[in-house]
Amino acid sequence: MIKINLLPTRKKRKKPKPVPGFLVACAVLLVLSAVVSFYLGHFLKGKIKDYDAQKAANAQAINQLQAKITEVKNYESLNKKYDERKKVIEELKKNQSHPVRMLAEISARLTDGVWLQSLNISDTDVTMSGMGYTNEDVVNFVQSLKASPLFSDVYLSGTNRTTVDGAEAFSFNLTMKVKPWNG
Repeated sequence: MIKINLLPTRKKRKKPKPVPGFLVACAVLLVLSAVVSFYLGHFLKGKIKDYDAQKAANAQAINQLQAKITEVKNYESLNKKYDERKKVIEELKKNQSHPVRMLAEISARLTDGVWLQSLNISDTDVTMSGMGYTNEDVVNFVQSLKASPLFSDVYLSGTNRTTVDGAEAFSFNLTMKVKPWNG
């Protein structure tokens, strides 16, 4: 006899073949690398923006500092000019009384019977010419100048007998040096 089974039969399914492990590992690695590269890309873009902002801020700070450096250099040059001018003014103030003191000394040393006709002062050299009633008056004047603490190297180059308005007189020329004054 023949048996007929009218019930639906189940087919035996074949077990699917397992996916090879290296493919799974590659897929996982691919997904992980995509996630990491996306994260790093996003992270690095943010970092680059931060660094660009920091670079712009640093450039602005450098420009401000350069401006301040130029101001300081200008101030230093102005201060140096001011100090130089101040030094010149102080030197002038210090030395302004020296010619007056020198003329006062010559006037105080001028003896009776002697008068000056010319006086020339250049730096530390003084030349003068004058007249005296007697040769002795002229010599006394020269000796008086030699005794002065303000003058040195007093040299009488000579006297000449002349007649002035019918009177006999002696003309003279002398040179001397002015000692430095720290007054």
